[in-house]
Amino acid sequence: MLVLLGIGLLAGLVTAISPCVLPVLPILLAGGASGRRPLRIVAGLAGSFVVFTLFGSWLLDALGLPQDLLRNLAIALLLVVAATLLLPPLGALLERPFARLTRFRAGGGGFLLGVSLGLVFVPCAGPVLAAITVVAATHDVGWRAVLLTVAYATGAAVPMLLIALGGRGVAARLRRQAARLRVASGLVIGLVALAIALDADARFQTAVPGYTAAIQEHVESSQVARRELAKLRGAPAPPERAEPGLLQRFGRAPDFRPDGRWFNSKPLTISALRGKVVLVDFWTYSCINCLRTLPHLEAWYRAYRGDGLEIVGVHTPEFAFEHVASNVASAIGRLGIEYPVVQDNRYRTWAAYSNQYWPAEYLIDRNGQVRHVHFGEGSYGETERAIRALLGRTGRGTTRVADTTPREPTTPESYLGYRRLERYAGTRVVPDRAATYRLPGSLPAHELAYGGTWRVESERIVAGPGARLRLHFRARRVYLVLGGKGRVGVSVAGRRLPAVSVDAYRLYALVRTQRPEEAVLDLSFTPGIRAYAFTFG
Repeated sequence: MLVLLGIGLLAGLVTAISPCVLPVLPILLAGGASGRRPLRIVAGLAGSFVVFTLFGSWLLDALGLPQDLLRNLAIALLLVVAATLLLPPLGALLERPFARLTRFRAGGGGFLLGVSLGLVFVPCAGPVLAAITVVAATHDVGWRAVLLTVAYATGAAVPMLLIALGGRGVAARLRRQAARLRVASGLVIGLVALAIALDADARFQTAVPGYTAAIQEHVESSQVARRELAKLRGAPAPPERAEPGLLQRFGRAPDFRPDGRWFNSKPLTISALRGKVVLVDFWTYSCINCLRTLPHLEAWYRAYRGDGLEIVGVHTPEFAFEHVASNVASAIGRLGIEYPVVQDNRYRTWAAYSNQYWPAEYLIDRNGQVRHVHFGEGSYGETERAIRALLGRTGRGTTRVADTTPREPTTPESYLGYRRLERYAGTRVVPDRAATYRLPGSLPAHELAYGGTWRVESERIVAGPGARLRLHFRARRVYLVLGGKGRVGVSVAGRRLPAVSVDAYRLYALVRTQRPEEAVLDLSFTPGIRAYAFTFG
């Protein structure tokens, strides 16, 4: 346990000097500069981060409240603080009912300011924070998880306390400018709160190079760290060393933790499958990487089912529409999948396996031990040889399925909702309401922009009048996850291609070429169509 706490403490220290602390840095300095007690501010930040990271989602679920409610309340609180600093009469008006909330005197205000910061502070995600998030999402919080989160928050708090003390030192040297410092602090807090509300902080963070990534990797991805974090999640520990040959030993396979329907089968368990070789495939039906893997899975199922192979597809959704059982059933029928598939809507099986990828394959031997793991596309021959070895079949694989994994550089997968929007070169995004966007005259490679009227939501965009989308891509194939009903007009480098009819929530092919092509794609949309993400091949 001491090793795990040390890893958490170091991970927190790295986080506090990473780009992720930059959005809250001005408030820490302003809090100290306006006479707040730095220790109270940082204690409030660390305390609220621990409590609400571990229990906030559970509490909101229990009360039937939106998951972003606490963050919105924290932003509102920061704006109230800014207003009382800028307008002393307003502070006096609110002082009697909300004295401890608004005036932030030494007795408790600094702590409450820190509490609000803890609700909007988003650390750079690494293996430690990922492990904490998994146990919180599964509502399986034990004392080890609590202590690790406290250690992580403490590590992050130490550098932030030094920053806040620096702000107090500046204030001590400028006591004659107290009124101006008060106004400046109010402006800083208000502007940062607005930036967080508009997600400008996230865009700023992504624009800053990840200068602590190498340190974070060294601290959190060591063999010791991965083993300790696996214990925390109750997942198979990574192997201490690779065994000679093809197969390794990763430990006992976790059981399925279904959160939805089983398809093509009655409910299964790992213990009931003892005696069979089992391939667990994590996938989702709109993921092009998963779809390119399916022909190989289906070929192995046909070739080796009689020898004792079972494949179980764990459908862990990426988008909201992929939670719907009827949509999953339609995809299974459309794709011709015959092996069992189980819904994993709340990522419980995903978390049990400590998985991080779509697709991902975990090969389990007849005794229930994980013996081979592969993430992503490709290496199909290696996986088939592992299947044959566990089945006792000699020689090379016998299935003949073309490997369509892209070999040349392509545009990265590109999400369209504001939560994961990257490589965006258009006009300012207005979250969660209809707005008009202008297409730029030119786009850098791999970037995209909206045109016309769109409602940009967290994971999708919804077309309004004149909706258009422009993308500068490099690939052989361009796909787009779409939903609703209507048509999408398609042109590449000014050349019109056949329009796409949209009639279901799924992946649609827009462009198919024999060779990799770099060009600008222009799309026009019928109002009401939903667009989620581009993928490429």
